[in-house]
Amino acid sequence: MTFAGGLGYALIALGPAIALFFTVIVGKPFLILTLIVSILSWLISLVLIAGVWRAFLPGESNVWVYIPLLLSAVCCQEAARRLFWHVYLRVEDILDKIAVKLSKPRLHAVDKLEIALAFGLGHGLAHVIFFCVALLTPSFGPATYYIPSCSRMSFFLMSALTGLGFLIIHTFSMIIAFDGHADGKKSQQLFAPGMHLFATFATLVNLVDGGCVYGVSATLFCALVTSAVCWKIQWDKTGADPFPSSSLSRTHH
Repeated sequence: MTFAGGLGYALIALGPAIALFFTVIVGKPFLILTLIVSILSWLISLVLIAGVWRAFLPGESNVWVYIPLLLSAVCCQEAARRLFWHVYLRVEDILDKIAVKLSKPRLHAVDKLEIALAFGLGHGLAHVIFFCVALLTPSFGPATYYIPSCSRMSFFLMSALTGLGFLIIHTFSMIIAFDGHADGKKSQQLFAPGMHLFATFATLVNLVDGGCVYGVSATLFCALVTSAVCWKIQWDKTGADPFPSSSLSRTHH
């Protein structure tokens, strides 16, 4: 591999996050702060899970060991998502009170979507940085790498595509979950943890001989479905204008 190859893998995994950051997040300090808090909370939850399971993992693990490990990780992260919802309710109340005092408009649908997007993007970025980008350093060297169970796809490409899938799932699932909690829609409340759990267990297929093609495809399919559901919610909330203005921009502070 070359520098161009390694950079290409990194951009596959991080491309949508970079685009969202510079088009939605970068000009709004509150969203930047939200993004940072989300990243840190995801990393803290991962460290806690790793600390607990480190004492129980055997010397030679097998596929069955990963099932309770992944299940507990998903449950912990989904609990953090629910906690974010309650934090968001408190933040929304504070921001609305400040807006009233300053004679500014209260948060509207677009603002709420952007806050949920920042929370979700933080989770997605943390996942990609920890599970994908951290593994791509050797891809900038002179050779590539294949794992024994996947001879049809390089390890770096598999990591990049899987990271891309989870970036999209984490980012847009947060919007779906927040909207579901706000409107009391049980289907949307269950969609986020259900899709997260399905995509997570789909990665176990990568450990089966020749299964990486199907595992990666399943993850990307979950990302596609999540994107479609999120787009429908965004369309229903904002109407015919897919890119309405926001009151969270720097000029309104």
